[in-house]
Amino acid sequence: MTRGICILGATGSIGKSTLDVVSRHPEEFKIVALTGNHRVPEMLALCQQYQPQRVVMASPDAAQQLQMLLRDAGLKNIELDSGAEALAEVARMDGVDEVMAAIVGAAGLLPTLAAVDAGKKVYLANKECLVMAGQLFMDRVRSRGVTLLPIDSEHNAVFQCFADGKGVRRILLTASGGPFRTWPLEKLVGVTPDQACAHPNWVMGRKISVDSATMMNKGLEVIEAHWLFDLPPAQIDVVIHPQSIIHSMVEYVDGSVLAQLGNPDMRTPIAHALAFPERMESGVSSLDLAQGPDLQFEAPDLQRFPCLALAFAALKAGGAAATVLNAANEVAVQAFLDEKLPFAQIAAVVESTLNDLQPAAPDHLDGVLAVDQEARVVAARHLRRYVSASHG
Repeated sequence: MTRGICILGATGSIGKSTLDVVSRHPEEFKIVALTGNHRVPEMLALCQQYQPQRVVMASPDAAQQLQMLLRDAGLKNIELDSGAEALAEVARMDGVDEVMAAIVGAAGLLPTLAAVDAGKKVYLANKECLVMAGQLFMDRVRSRGVTLLPIDSEHNAVFQCFADGKGVRRILLTASGGPFRTWPLEKLVGVTPDQACAHPNWVMGRKISVDSATMMNKGLEVIEAHWLFDLPPAQIDVVIHPQSIIHSMVEYVDGSVLAQLGNPDMRTPIAHALAFPERMESGVSSLDLAQGPDLQFEAPDLQRFPCLALAFAALKAGGAAATVLNAANEVAVQAFLDEKLPFAQIAAVVESTLNDLQPAAPDHLDGVLAVDQEARVVAARHLRRYVSASHG
């Protein structure tokens, strides 16, 4: 039978890669619902190609623009809406069997939880769900009996190597080191958003690209791995691997290390999850190790990448520290992208916010959202201080 799929974040890089894989298997999938942020022309093109039942845009303005374009294109049968509640509605709607959760940031938490609560099969590309609300989220997954499959290339690699989890000594998440791995530290002060978003191996959105450049992305993945694989921080390591060929590794107590390799293309983990426990064609070219680059590894330099150290500290601190970390980082990264905050001060804003707030872990969703909002207010206050200092 054809499986109905909803793609949360269809116009982003993960959404596009998912649609590419799905398009290769039209007998397997039906696109029931698509959501997007503000890329109206791109969503119009997707509507023309896939003709989903429902589409949700982040804002009413974007939805209004799309409505006019859909009418002009003769696509009058697509139900169009906007806003957070509509996102949750399409994630749990009838006819949707599976949900690709690919909205970036805290905005992805509510619709992904809605999919879990509705018993949908969930493909998790939004790491912030587990960073913000790890215990609550995994408790919901278990209580609803939901199948949750990781999409991030690192976690998908660990999943492929993890077997039953018995005898695991540690997992090793690989990181490219981003565009500034070899830059002199003093040069980082003048980094521009375009430089930070020029990832050497992966094509990603701007926010995630900045997180990769600071290695906060890897820190968030450490927290995500803790919840996905039920391992303490001491059993999660990070190793820099500039070639992005080995996507992560699992070490066992007998000394064996299993690794998952492949070209750096998100269609591989997406296809793995969509087909699991089988395999399907992804469109990714074969890995040619004989012609490829030498594989290098190095320990991360925490002086160069203080955000990674902050993420480990937040995980070890427990409570709602990871929620604070994520919120402060989103505020700081957006300020950097808006050219209001120097790149080198992103970590400073996050650290100052963590120092100010040490809330206990909320036991309900409203509590998580309250901590998130409080952290954003505090981060914005620190942001103003660092912006003033940089212009002073």
